[in-house]
Amino acid sequence: MSTEAGAGTVLAAGLALVLIVLLGATMMLARAAVAASRAATAADLAALAGADAARGLSSGDPCTVAADIAGRHEAVLVACVVQGAQADTVEVEVAVDGGVPWAAATGRARAGPPP
Repeated sequence: MSTEAGAGTVLAAGLALVLIVLLGATMMLARAAVAASRAATAADLAALAGADAARGLSSGDPCTVAADIAGRHEAVLVACVVQGAQADTVEVEVAVDGGVPWAAATGRARAGPPP
């Protein structure tokens, strides 16, 4: 009987474990990328809606409107600043749960009339 009997099984099990860990890490990175995209989209839309409210094109307080739009996209408005010479530019920051404990995705956007 050979002393190397079963070595192939241990090697195959080790390679399978490495493959499973790599696939799990890839899945987490993909979830983080999706969360970053969702955060960017929510920030863009919230800033645009807030800028419309700041310019009087829609009713409501710009930051309240931005928070409402961010909430509709499952994001939380973290910061909102109305700026500009005529208070018609809105800058927002939103956060989206990344699906993994350490990856809360954030997005920032600024919207208003052209400079």
